[in-house]
Amino acid sequence: MSSSSVLTLDSINQRVRHMEYAVRGPIPQRALQLEKELKSGAKKPFDEVIRANIGDCHAMDQKPITFFRQVLSGAADPLQMHSNPNIPKEVKQRVDELLDGCGGRSVGAYSEATGVEIIRRHVAEYIEERDGLASDWQNVVLTTGASEGAKAILGFINSSSKDGIPTGVMVPIPQYPLYSATLTELGMNLISYYLDEQNQWALNINELRRALEESKSVC
Repeated sequence: MSSSSVLTLDSINQRVRHMEYAVRGPIPQRALQLEKELKSGAKKPFDEVIRANIGDCHAMDQKPITFFRQVLSGAADPLQMHSNPNIPKEVKQRVDELLDGCGGRSVGAYSEATGVEIIRRHVAEYIEERDGLASDWQNVVLTTGASEGAKAILGFINSSSKDGIPTGVMVPIPQYPLYSATLTELGMNLISYYLDEQNQWALNINELRRALEESKSVC
C-alpha cells in the first residue's frame, strides 16, 4: 500500500481538522479529570465540580420527568407495559397512540424522512395552542436534536459551492460553539457581532451593522 493511500492529518478534510468545539474542549476535559480524582480520594480545596458550561440538567441532578420515561419505555416494550398494573392509564393511552402511527406498531420501523406523522401532528397542535397561529403539520420536520436542526439549516443556506465565495452567517458573541464549528466544517464564514454586556447582553443595532459591513469584503 502506497503512503498516498493512507489517511494523515494533512490528507483528511482540513475543515474537519480545524473545527473547534469548546463545550468538549480542555476545560470540560479537566473538569472530568478532577471529578475522577475526587472519586479516587484525592485531596482538593473543594469537594465537588459544578458543570456550568452547558445545559446538562440531569448531570446537575435535576430529576427526570416520570411520564416521559414511562412513555419511552412503554413504546420500546409495549407488552411489558400493558401487563404492569403500576403504569398509569394515561401513559398506556399515549403509547398506544404513538404506536398506531408507527409501521408495524413498532418504534423500530422506518418513518418518513421528516419524522413520524402522529408526532409531527402533535407538534403542530402544540404550536397552535402556544402561539395562537395556524400550524401545518406537513411543514414540521423532526430532528434528533437542536444541534442536528441547526446544522441542517446552515447546510440549506450554504451557497459557497456556486461561486466560490463563502456564505456568511451572523452569530452573536458569546455564542454556542456549535455554530462556529459547523461553519468551519461547511466552509462558511463566521460574522461575529458582540452583545452589550453592560445592558443585560442586549442587541445593539449599530454593532450589528458594523459586523455586517466589515464582512462584505470576505463573504
